[in-house]
Amino acid sequence: MTRAQLIALATLGSAALLAGAFGFQYLGGLAPCHLCLLQRYPHAAAIAIGVLALLIPTGLIARLLPWAGALAALTTAGYGLYHTGVEQHWWLGPDTCTSGRIIDLTSKLSAKDLLATLQATDVVLCDKIAWSMFGVSMASWNMLASLVLAAIWVKAARMASDKG
Repeated sequence: MTRAQLIALATLGSAALLAGAFGFQYLGGLAPCHLCLLQRYPHAAAIAIGVLALLIPTGLIARLLPWAGALAALTTAGYGLYHTGVEQHWWLGPDTCTSGRIIDLTSKLSAKDLLATLQATDVVLCDKIAWSMFGVSMASWNMLASLVLAAIWVKAARMASDKG
């Protein structure tokens, strides 16, 4: 594959993962938790980076953009790993979306304030698996796919670096 084809593949991969996340949300009715949303931003960045890399085929920026794409893919993979750990209860998640920690936060509120808070927000818990396939959660699938995308970005970056 050429460098441009690898960049296009990685860019389309992030676009497909992002489209899948939106599909699960808007077509499947699975509201995203805080950590799910964090995993989306690096994919959006990778798409923008990929478009720029395809528009700027030569020069220093062209050599740096695939490395930036790899960093974006590794960032969302890192979020996916963290989210997987929260889902599996290997470590605590954010206060705002982890079941036991929300109770700790709400115990400091008056009953009236607690009721108002609960009525005003739909809390989607980060430590509850909303969907899985073959025993692997959506966060874990995102992590695995993002690691593959990072490898594609690195391959493209090395090809760009080899050309000088």
